[in-house]
Amino acid sequence: MSDTNHSSEMPTGRDGYATGSGPFIPKSPNEALKPERVPEPPRRSKKARSQIVIFLNFVMTLIVFACIIGIAGFYYMISEFQKAGPLETNTHFLVREGAGLAEISNTLERNGIISDGRIFRYVAATYLTKDKTLKAGEYEVKAGASMKDVLALLESGKSILYSVSMPEGLTVRQMMTRLLEDPVLEGDLPRELPPEGSLRPDTYKFSRGTKRSDILSQMRAAQEKLVDQIWQKRDPDLAIKTKQEFVVLASIVEKETGKDDERAHVASVFLNRLQKGMRLQSDPTIIYGLFGGAGKPSDRPIMKADLDKQTPYNTYQIKGLPPTPIANPGRAALEAVANPWRTKDLYFVADGTGGHVFAATLDEHNANVKRWRKIEAERANAADAENAVVDGQPGGPEAEKPPKGD
Repeated sequence: MSDTNHSSEMPTGRDGYATGSGPFIPKSPNEALKPERVPEPPRRSKKARSQIVIFLNFVMTLIVFACIIGIAGFYYMISEFQKAGPLETNTHFLVREGAGLAEISNTLERNGIISDGRIFRYVAATYLTKDKTLKAGEYEVKAGASMKDVLALLESGKSILYSVSMPEGLTVRQMMTRLLEDPVLEGDLPRELPPEGSLRPDTYKFSRGTKRSDILSQMRAAQEKLVDQIWQKRDPDLAIKTKQEFVVLASIVEKETGKDDERAHVASVFLNRLQKGMRLQSDPTIIYGLFGGAGKPSDRPIMKADLDKQTPYNTYQIKGLPPTPIANPGRAALEAVANPWRTKDLYFVADGTGGHVFAATLDEHNANVKRWRKIEAERANAADAENAVVDGQPGGPEAEKPPKGD
């Protein structure tokens, strides 16, 4: 029997555990304290040390870094684009015709509407396409509007609208004066006036930068269309036969009364007179003959002496209609002439309440005139009342009698 066993023959490592790698060789204390040699790390392959690989790694690092910056920048721009803007109060902003995105962006920033024109320009450039553009016009930007709100507003084209009103009964010259005096409209008007009666009375809306000539063209086209529409629906028994005569008579009706409920009645009086061959004897035609498109001064009454003045428009002197309209008639006056009341009345005079009283005979009319003169005498000096002509057809010897047999 041996004095050793198998377990005692197993070699051990530094910690006393068996290594199984050979016989155990005892070490002195000094040797045991010495550090063992650490194996060298594996050498990098030649492929890993290639300059191309190093360059590609550098490029990839730059790309990743750029992506991080780009994403951060994108979120920053979107955040700035959507947050409330610096504007403290509502303001107007004008986009001129032909202005580019860079100009608009810089002007918005300069006016304190947006905080950064570059962000607005870059984001707008990605949003706008051929079908989406920033439209010229004047816009009202609300306080605190974000760049997103401003872009949507300028892209919508919902600019501020102004208006110019043309009441019924104005002459062409008076309408042209209103266009010239409007402070928002731009450009000149033609030197030659359009024909009297060719402009439609209405309220016309426009944005800043609109040309006066554009509004004028719109007025002419609108009146021509309106006259054609109403003329086609006229009474077939109408005493007038042409559109020109139609507009002339409508302009006289327009100037004679402003009450909607009596225009067709006034029209019937004039049409009855035309059918009987009587003179129209309309005061507004005298005024137009004396003062033209400028109109009568407000403090100048029509005097009896005016009835004898020879002008192409003095319907106390001429028979039939004057050569042109005396104003621009509106829809109501045109419709009244196209479809008048069927009456036998030949006269009318003011009733003192803003309307008129009508009569079929001269005696009835003279009685109405007498009442009107009394009202006028109470309102004005007696001398002025005696010399002034009453509204409508005058009474007394000036009023024309119907032809015998009628």
